[in-house]
Amino acid sequence: MEKKRVYEVAREFHLSSEALLEVLRGRGYSVKGHMSVVTEEMRKAIDSKFEEEKEAQKKELARKKKKMEARRRAERVTVKKERKWRKKTGVKPSEKPKGRVKKDRPQVDQKAVEASVKKTLARMEGREKPKKKYQKRKIKPDGAIEETNVIQVSEFISVAELAEMMEVSPTEVISKCMEMGLLVTINQRLDMDTITMVADEFHFEVEAMAEYGADVFDEEEEEEEALELRAPVVTIMGHVDHGKTKLLDYIRQSNVVATEAGGITQHIGAYDVEVVGGKITFLDTPGHEAFTAMRARGTQVTDVVVLVVAADEAVMPQTIEAIDHARAANVPIVVAVNKIDKPNANAETIRKQLAQQGLLVEEWGGKTIAVDVSAKTGEGVPKLLEMLLLVAQMMEFKTNPNKNAKGVIVEAELDKGKGPVATVLVQEGTLNIGDPFVTGLYSGRVRTLVNARGQTVTKAGPSTPVQVIGIAGVPMAGDTFVVMDSERDARELSLKRQQLKREHIYRPVKRITLDDISQQIQTGKAKDLCLILKGDVDGSVEALSDTLMKLSTDQVKVRVIHQGVGAISPSDILLAVASEAIIIGFHVQPDPRARLLAQQEHIDIRVYNIIYEVVNDVKAAIEGLLEPEMKETIVGTLEVRDIFRASGIGTVAGCFVKSGAVRRNMNVRLLRDSVTIYDGKIASLRRFKEDVREVQTGFECGVGLERFSDIKSDDILEVYEVVETPRELKSNST
Repeated sequence: MEKKRVYEVAREFHLSSEALLEVLRGRGYSVKGHMSVVTEEMRKAIDSKFEEEKEAQKKELARKKKKMEARRRAERVTVKKERKWRKKTGVKPSEKPKGRVKKDRPQVDQKAVEASVKKTLARMEGREKPKKKYQKRKIKPDGAIEETNVIQVSEFISVAELAEMMEVSPTEVISKCMEMGLLVTINQRLDMDTITMVADEFHFEVEAMAEYGADVFDEEEEEEEALELRAPVVTIMGHVDHGKTKLLDYIRQSNVVATEAGGITQHIGAYDVEVVGGKITFLDTPGHEAFTAMRARGTQVTDVVVLVVAADEAVMPQTIEAIDHARAANVPIVVAVNKIDKPNANAETIRKQLAQQGLLVEEWGGKTIAVDVSAKTGEGVPKLLEMLLLVAQMMEFKTNPNKNAKGVIVEAELDKGKGPVATVLVQEGTLNIGDPFVTGLYSGRVRTLVNARGQTVTKAGPSTPVQVIGIAGVPMAGDTFVVMDSERDARELSLKRQQLKREHIYRPVKRITLDDISQQIQTGKAKDLCLILKGDVDGSVEALSDTLMKLSTDQVKVRVIHQGVGAISPSDILLAVASEAIIIGFHVQPDPRARLLAQQEHIDIRVYNIIYEVVNDVKAAIEGLLEPEMKETIVGTLEVRDIFRASGIGTVAGCFVKSGAVRRNMNVRLLRDSVTIYDGKIASLRRFKEDVREVQTGFECGVGLERFSDIKSDDILEVYEVVETPRELKSNST
């Protein structure tokens, strides 16, 4: 067990060091102060003490409860006797003799009073909101409706907030936590596991919200008359270098490939394109395997997936992965067989391989639309667009454009001149300049809207991607973007989410179990490679973080302690100093002050433009941290022919070198009947009366073993050396 100090153990049990010292001294242990070491025996005594107190508390609560029930039964019996006496004697309550139980006064509903006071105060402050209902209806098989208690909570709400949701007093919640061995205060925040257990004690079910305030954005039933057709959102997916971006280039007549390092798309782009028959919004996602998370986000916001497969190659692993993401998102797939202009193109082979993956094209009797195209010449592209509009008409994508906008962050970055800039795909409503909004941890007001062609616009309707300027910080790709009724509401929700984020990082409440202790011990044995990632856009940083985390092994853990968007700053250097981390910049450079500070503190900063180089370098660093493999090599074998006794030296074995060679101070193993008797080092090596450094095969020598004298004739001595071999990661670890 890892040794800990008194103050560390006290912190785990949420006690002061003085209180824990009193517990230990009461158990008969002699401890001086808060820096004393807590042994395993002392830890067991502490656990035993708390278990005893917990059991005693349970018994006390049970005794009080039993006493209260007995008192209530006695009162009910007394009231019944009084009523019988009144009925028998005809005495009115006002004429009742002394000593009898008085008539009970009407009880005041304290909950109703508190609710009325809260409602009045809210009305006076101008912040009255409709009371949340935590009842959820369940329909039984027979058609009856069953009311169950369900509360929707986010992680790390306070004890007081949880009590208010369950309509119980905070004291009752604290008592329940104490019964479970957890000491909390009224303002202390609870993790989701503790919330679930406490709510279960009060017969409530817990539904975890993805983020705080998600219940404010619940879907509302829209009237059919208010719904209008919107443009479909199409995601281009497929394997790397199969022509996804070139196909999109031909459609929107631009050249994105020239701006990407290494010719690889490493960001998500969103573009709306006017075509004959309507408008289509395209999402371009990278095809490299490192961007699995980015492609997954693409399918979450898309209506149709265009799967691009090169006709001169085959269905690749990333192609299969794209199919799985599209199926998980339950969206239709349209296959674009690209590069049919090449001489070795074979579209039929591609259709056969797709059929093996469960995508049977229409020509073969299936339901999947497949179009042969050439992103270079444009052949088949008009038919592909026609098929996309046909699928959109069949699906009838509708939404209400006349309400507050709601969308999703496709990409976000920190621009030097503009500040935080986010690419937002509007899904519902219309986004206007001046609208207050909240996205992720940040709030803001729309200052500028820029469309996919770089033009400033005043509003953006459904299925329209726009760049939004006016955010207080850089949100995460995939965060929801919601327009609020007022800037005040948006700011309050943003501050609350930031507070909960800080609580999530520090996790003030944690229940200690034996499994936790075991895990800490195991983690202590593993080495950590700490990294700080900074990039130009959030999506690349997130995908790079996921890729590097997958390089972790049982011996070395890759920990991304911080990731962000923007240049490498002095604060990143200070964090690296404190955590002994390596800083990786992706498409960003350190500013002059950060570079100077890094030189002073000897912090390693690596800057990259292509993700392959990052993965290879980090893999090499992990291989350096892995424990080397210890390989044993037999250098020589000796047979003991005779035994000599030498004064001052001890027992000396007269040996014959049968194979290899023997050198002084080498490792040696003594075998007797193939059983290892001794494993140590050679203390002395002689030829006749001379000390020598080495004896070769076929010669005799005298060997003395270090701190061992039980040597017999016919024993075998194996001389060996241990060679450290650097361990390499397997190719499938990525």
